Amino acid sequence: MEYRLGSRHSGQGSQINRAHSPFVALVVPWASIVLASLFPLLPLIASMPISPPMGFMMLLAWRLVRPGLLPIWAGFPLGLIDDLFSGQPFGCAILVWSLTLIALDVIETRFPWRGFLQDWLVASAAIASYILVCAFIAGSWNIGLPTILAPQLVLSILFYPLIGRLVAFLDRLRLRRFRTIG
Repeated sequence: MEYRLGSRHSGQGSQINRAHSPFVALVVPWASIVLASLFPLLPLIASMPISPPMGFMMLLAWRLVRPGLLPIWAGFPLGLIDDLFSGQPFGCAILVWSLTLIALDVIETRFPWRGFLQDWLVASAAIASYILVCAFIAGSWNIGLPTILAPQLVLSILFYPLIGRLVAFLDRLRLRRFRTIG
């Protein structure tokens, strides 16, 4: 098999005159989290909470897939945007997202090795904490609330690997090389 300069199969030729777009690399994570935070605007009708907290799950996925990409202070502006659209009391997502990013930073420094099972367990604990803390802050805590929140919790935990795959795809798109002009 013969490889020519510039062919699709050559490892070097297809990369000539291509560079990462700094704008795309910076905007894709933030924009995907903001778009996921707009998920509550979809017209879903349910008698109990069933839709996963998509913005929070996208934040978790970006933080677990690319640990150093989002700064710790990103929880404040992204949580602020989520608070505007989620229907939770104002400040709930700001507080919980900021605390989550701090906790994930501590976990990352304590356990630097990476693994799918570890990420899923960390994300599951964070999602469960987020749903329960937000219900408590909203003032709707009562004896039967954990059974009402159970479907949302199970759906969110089972849905997280798909969000992780979406973030991995967006990360590859973010780092894709674009042809430069000149």
